[in-house]
Amino acid sequence: MNHNIFGFHPGTSIIHRLTGTTKLVIFLALTIFGSLSFDLRYLILLSVVALVALYVAKIKWADVRTIVWLVTIFAVINLMLIYVFAPQYGVQLFGSKTVLFGSGHYALTFEQLYYEFIVFVKYLFAVPLALVFLLTTNPSEFAAGLNRIGISYRVAYAVALALRYIPDIQVSYQTISKVQQARGHDLSKKASLWKRLKGALGIMVPLMFASLNQIDAVSQAMDLRRFGKQKRRTWYYAQSFARIDWLALGFAVALIALEMYLLWQNGGRFWYPF
Repeated sequence: MNHNIFGFHPGTSIIHRLTGTTKLVIFLALTIFGSLSFDLRYLILLSVVALVALYVAKIKWADVRTIVWLVTIFAVINLMLIYVFAPQYGVQLFGSKTVLFGSGHYALTFEQLYYEFIVFVKYLFAVPLALVFLLTTNPSEFAAGLNRIGISYRVAYAVALALRYIPDIQVSYQTISKVQQARGHDLSKKASLWKRLKGALGIMVPLMFASLNQIDAVSQAMDLRRFGKQKRRTWYYAQSFARIDWLALGFAVALIALEMYLLWQNGGRFWYPF
């Protein structure tokens, strides 16, 4: 199984062949407009697009299982907290109240369920879209894309280094974990929660110092090469736009135009046909 959760996964799919700039622009545009929209029709469409892209990119379930479970747990907790702290927020948004169960302030209403389902669908499109972008984009292509849309190459390079370093942290964590277990520290599910917490602390401390040493080594190497002294730089992984990039950008523009039309038709961000 591939333990690299966030690292780049090489491939030959259509998604992989898009330039880093194209993927970055599409990811940012769809994420922003999807976050602004509360039109269930549009969010379901974005979810279908994101899931299809995930399938086309041939990303395996084993590669994303951990992050999907973590996001699912976070989403469930978030939905529960929304109901705990604002159980009538859906009623306020949609201007009607259809009680399904209970009474009083915490009465379960159809409007609240509808609102929370919209929030859930937002996760349903955002997570696959982010996974497709992260797992199919080479960090150097990503940095070149950031620089191409106007972001300083210093910032772009820092982001690329961070993305490249995440897989190294994962490998270091697994290595230190195995060393701790070889010394007799039981970190399996059979151990008590307290022992597992102590074991995790024993991993995090050396991991932190190892990370700081690597960061210092990279920083010194970049200083020796006079990184950042010039106003501009070239990129080895810079790519020219091909026909497939223009088609992908055109599709993204069509989705954005559809959202603008729905905003005008609904008279706002919300759509409630009931």
